[in-house]
Amino acid sequence: SKATVLIRGESGTGKELVARLLHEQSPRHAKPFVTVNCGALPETLLESELFGHEKGAFTGADQRRVGWFEQAEGGTLFLDEVGEIPLELQVKLLRVLQEQEFERLGSTRTIRVNVRVISATNRDLAQLVEDKEFRSDLYYRINVFPVTVPPLRERAEDIPALVRHFAQKFALRMKKRIETIPAEAMKALRNYSWPGNVRELENFIERAVILTQGPDLSVPIAELKRTQNHTTPSATTTLEQAE
Repeated sequence: SKATVLIRGESGTGKELVARLLHEQSPRHAKPFVTVNCGALPETLLESELFGHEKGAFTGADQRRVGWFEQAEGGTLFLDEVGEIPLELQVKLLRVLQEQEFERLGSTRTIRVNVRVISATNRDLAQLVEDKEFRSDLYYRINVFPVTVPPLRERAEDIPALVRHFAQKFALRMKKRIETIPAEAMKALRNYSWPGNVRELENFIERAVILTQGPDLSVPIAELKRTQNHTTPSATTTLEQAE
């Protein structure tokens, strides 16, 4: 499909992985897949990065720059954390999605592009629309086909396969041979809630592989129990009290 997709899910669930798979399974798979983290850049820089700029468009623009939309020509542009895009910039983004055209900063020449946009967010965009923090017309435009990636705690049956995958991945990287994962360890891994989702699991298994000396994966189970029993401090807790 060429449809615009909105991937929703908590942080660490693998939204970018889903976006890459959508691109690889589409007719655009031979063209670029460009990732943009909309929450990692200030508003002024984000516009320049998305749409490009001409030389002299602003202080420090000493040469022309091709933006991410042009770099993704014929392929897919993945807008991660789309809910962080400022309202002023949302108008320009909506135009590109609808008309497939825009102007670089500092230029009056209209550039046409053929780009499929896949967005991702861990925020409630519908609520942001209600709070007037996100344009409703842009929300409807990027929400053509919504995909929800469930948190790891809601798909515990996937944990054993993920554990084996990550264990082999890091064992290969560290030149270790891991043959078995103890049943008690696997049970503890399945019972843990994984607030950081797959990203947390991956980091935890990497740590376990580092600790492993023999053929059995050495899982620090006590660490899982300690984290699980930890109570979240109240909002009024000071840094000193938290420490």
